[in-house]
Amino acid sequence: MAEKIFTGFGFGPIQGGLFIKEAFQSGNFSRIVVAEIDSKLIDAVRANKGSYYVNVARADGIEILKIDNIEILNPNVVSERKILVDALSQSTEIATALPSVDSYDTGGTNSVASLIAQGLQASKTDASIIYTAENNNQAAEILEGIVSAKGASGFSCRVQFLNTVIGKMSRVVRNKSEIVELGLRTIVPDIDRAFLVEEFNRILVTRNRIEDFKPGIEVFIEKDDLLPFEEAKLYGHNAIHALLAYLGALKGYKKMAELKNDANIFAVATDAFLNESGRALVKKYADLNDELFTDAGYKRYAEDLLQRITNPYLADTIERAGRDPLRKLAYNDRIFGTMALALEQGIEPLNMALGAMAGIAVLPEKLENGTIPVQLCFDQWHELSDSKIEGIIRWIWGERVGRYAAEIIKYVQDARKRLAHFVS
Repeated sequence: MAEKIFTGFGFGPIQGGLFIKEAFQSGNFSRIVVAEIDSKLIDAVRANKGSYYVNVARADGIEILKIDNIEILNPNVVSERKILVDALSQSTEIATALPSVDSYDTGGTNSVASLIAQGLQASKTDASIIYTAENNNQAAEILEGIVSAKGASGFSCRVQFLNTVIGKMSRVVRNKSEIVELGLRTIVPDIDRAFLVEEFNRILVTRNRIEDFKPGIEVFIEKDDLLPFEEAKLYGHNAIHALLAYLGALKGYKKMAELKNDANIFAVATDAFLNESGRALVKKYADLNDELFTDAGYKRYAEDLLQRITNPYLADTIERAGRDPLRKLAYNDRIFGTMALALEQGIEPLNMALGAMAGIAVLPEKLENGTIPVQLCFDQWHELSDSKIEGIIRWIWGERVGRYAAEIIKYVQDARKRLAHFVS
């Protein structure tokens, strides 16, 4: 076995169901280490002799995979922190899978950035690559900046920080009855949680530019510029996911899988995907000569995603898919960001406007009382006036707006009557 060592930060479904899983299945690593601060989870994995389980949702059922021989370390324990830093100094591949980029520098000397900096300064390897999976298109640059500031004396190895585009849907299932109903295997026997991830593993990463360095995780697809593909995920995958969730919520559905049997909802989602998101992105990035940004390529992408999003074995819920609406309805995020992109390319975002209006309609049930300003509160969304719709949208956006703000608002106002007819 090659003397490659992998170290991951954060033992959640992306780390456990993607990075560690792929590192283990590659057979290219002599040692797999993960840093985690949940002491109960750490103890349970150790009691299970370093093995854990991942439930993979395929198109025809759930496959249970067992991952063996991982070392799990708590950086808040002094003795384990030393072992972790030594492992980092020997790691050829490192991956962060944390809640957000804000987690990089929390925890003082035990922060992720501090630990990586110490490991790189004492590196015993010729080269290391560091994957960042925090759903931020500047995650690699942010982490590199923090780590570099902490490693003032320089690093003793060649290092590259890589951004990622992770279209793999995943979650931690905590409900005991759902675990039983789906036939899931918990992470380890003594933990009432299960990793559930989809089969899809077409993960895009920044191209490795370290000469003579071959990554041990071989399944990732390298791209020179990830931005177009990040936009395809945000304005394609994420946008349609949210649109489906908001429309589904208004029509009383509970599970994403139910939506594939609603011809009207599926027609809106398909049209939004192909003719608003798709046409805009294909037009914008046609000169890349990448298969995705062609009519045929994007059509395959959309059809595949619509099936994956509604995969019954992934058991995604409308509630989960539509959570955090204030973030998802931000001007530059999935719904309104797609509308702005479409307008920029001369395309009318009629279907996305329907999804945006649906997102506004479900705000009262998704936000705590008092979250929406009193003057903007409402009981019956189908009776909202144009001025109130504009007020709600501008409250959500705050000062972060762009050149298409007025046009977007008008499209959403016009969508109110259409939406009332749609859900009746």
